[in-house]
Amino acid sequence: MKTEKIPRILIGASGSGSGKTTVVCAILQALLNRGMDIASFKCGPDYIDPMFHKEALGLESRNLDLFFNDKATVNYLLAKNSQRADLAVIEGVMGYYDGVAGKSYEASSYDLARNTKTPAVMVIDCKGKSVSVLAEIKGFKGLEKDSGIKAVILNRISPMIYEEIKELIEKTLDIQVLGYMPVLKECSLESRHLGLVTAQEIGNLREILETLGAQAEQSIDLDQLIKLAQTAPDISFTAPTITCGDKVRIGVARDKAFCFYYPDNLELLSEMGAEICYFSPLEDSKLPENLQGIYLGGGYPELYLKKLEANASMRHSVKEALKAGLPCMAECGGFMYLHETVRDKLDVPYQMVGAIEGESYYADKLVRFGYIHMEAEKESLLGKEGMFLKGHEFHYWDSTNAGDCFHAQKPLRKKNWKCVIGNADLYAGYPHVHFYSNIKAAERFVDRCRMKKIRI
Repeated sequence: MKTEKIPRILIGASGSGSGKTTVVCAILQALLNRGMDIASFKCGPDYIDPMFHKEALGLESRNLDLFFNDKATVNYLLAKNSQRADLAVIEGVMGYYDGVAGKSYEASSYDLARNTKTPAVMVIDCKGKSVSVLAEIKGFKGLEKDSGIKAVILNRISPMIYEEIKELIEKTLDIQVLGYMPVLKECSLESRHLGLVTAQEIGNLREILETLGAQAEQSIDLDQLIKLAQTAPDISFTAPTITCGDKVRIGVARDKAFCFYYPDNLELLSEMGAEICYFSPLEDSKLPENLQGIYLGGGYPELYLKKLEANASMRHSVKEALKAGLPCMAECGGFMYLHETVRDKLDVPYQMVGAIEGESYYADKLVRFGYIHMEAEKESLLGKEGMFLKGHEFHYWDSTNAGDCFHAQKPLRKKNWKCVIGNADLYAGYPHVHFYSNIKAAERFVDRCRMKKIRI
């Protein structure tokens, strides 16, 4: 077992829409402006915020998730990805205590803070409130004795009353007020059904972040925030055993339509011997040469159906590769792309790859949402019958052919269903999986690609 000293902080909130992401981005930009080396993390299965931090701030942001991974693995990933950082900043998820199935603490911001022994700072939305914020703070801090909440930042509060409310909070409650963020209408970060729009889609993003960073430097006590982060105890962890074999080339779809990947998934594949070769189903005319596998991640293919259809040569290239038996992992948006057709919100059909019979269509509602336990009822690219994975679904499109390779079960709920089309060379379905929930799945993927290389 190893031990690392990692100054760290978790920033939570009372609920979604409290301005947590905006405050986190402001703090990250301000710390970067000071020349600090920052490690950025997101609690939960979110793709958008980590991708946003990377594209907008240049930070390699990662997920820390206590549903996908046990405490030992989370501590390992936190330590592994913070090795050269001066400070690690973890953005919380939803409300501070909101966990699995909406009725437990499991995988909540609180669960992550207590298991990693990370001091927590609450973002308190003060819009339309004054003295009432004391009740909110007292309730969150006192709900559990080990809440880990050490300080608050007041968001959307007028500078005119901030000092008075700060004095009242610190006089009445045993907690630090580390500053505030005023209402900055010109710095709002637009949302979509999966969270923030991608960084590439916000035209004046650099200007917004510089404004946020300058405001945080002015109105948030960053020195005290850093001191609080330094009170975090050392992290103890054990590195998992990862087997590396001969190199194989795995093509990974990455562009505006396909951009949802856990960085730790891709890095794990690399550590096992995969040479990651990126390509664009939107822009490239065909798959890269000499591939032994394909990984089609999720994203927003529904926004680019016309362009995906127009790129017939790429669709043909992917279809022929799968027909020849090239191993392929396709999650959510990537799964949609493999269908014969995908219908948009207006019910207009667009031709896709055609490697999977059936069509994906807009369901006009959130079809399936949240964490799932997955048990294989048939063999797939990721494992044999009886294997277990943990996954996550969040999609408004459904399929006439969703598959029956896995049995999916909602944790703490009765709801369950069949999902994923699979065979020895294919995993294609709506669930996203985190390879650290079962490292053997990643090993099998790479090994199967290696077998194809030998056959060639």
